[in-house]
Amino acid sequence: MTTSDLADALGGDRHMTRITTFYPRRGRVSGRHEDALTRLWPAYGVDIARPYPPLDTAALFGRQAPLVLEIGSGMGDATVAMAAADPGRDYLAVEVFPPGLGNLLAVVEERGLANVRVAQGDALHLLRHMLAPDSLDAVHVYFPDPWPKARHHKRRLIQPDNVALLRSRLAVGGVLHCATDWADYAGQMAEVLDAADGLANLHDGFAPRPAHRPVTKFEQRGIAAGRQIFDLLYRRTA
Repeated sequence: MTTSDLADALGGDRHMTRITTFYPRRGRVSGRHEDALTRLWPAYGVDIARPYPPLDTAALFGRQAPLVLEIGSGMGDATVAMAAADPGRDYLAVEVFPPGLGNLLAVVEERGLANVRVAQGDALHLLRHMLAPDSLDAVHVYFPDPWPKARHHKRRLIQPDNVALLRSRLAVGGVLHCATDWADYAGQMAEVLDAADGLANLHDGFAPRPAHRPVTKFEQRGIAAGRQIFDLLYRRTA
């Protein structure tokens, strides 16, 4: 992947002055996924790209409803299950992996889900430039890139500055829900979230897996490999 390609994957920010928190994977886009991207993107898609216009979510979804932001939706399994079970809220799924975006769009169409939209690019750019403060009912960060090598820990999404940004976009009472199958990252998440101003842990330490978070194929692989799953739920208090 060239520098230009990477910049496009990050939402058009060609200066790339910020540390990225994900690895922009490449993968083959099947005919089904390509068709879904071509046909459905104009109605369901959001490009995270300069000049980063403010996102009018009421126009995007055709209604004014509580908004859930899912960062790193993968192939969209969790997004589809949660949105189908929660029609009163809208779901905006952010991903950089085109096959995942195409699959999610195809399933959204098949299931007739009116409360799902997808965005391609860096979620931090979306949060910083396109979403208004106090605009989110919930943020889901499920199984983000763990960056297991110590020299790469700075690339992890759950860092103090990023958490402050996430908190600012949540409405008071909104919930930040993180999940990971890397014990080291779970410990770091807990430390960062416990120290963050204006967030309160909804449990005494790690949370039991909430019923609303479906078990995906990705999570099943982690369990099969012997990794423990950690959930953390924090509510914005101020």
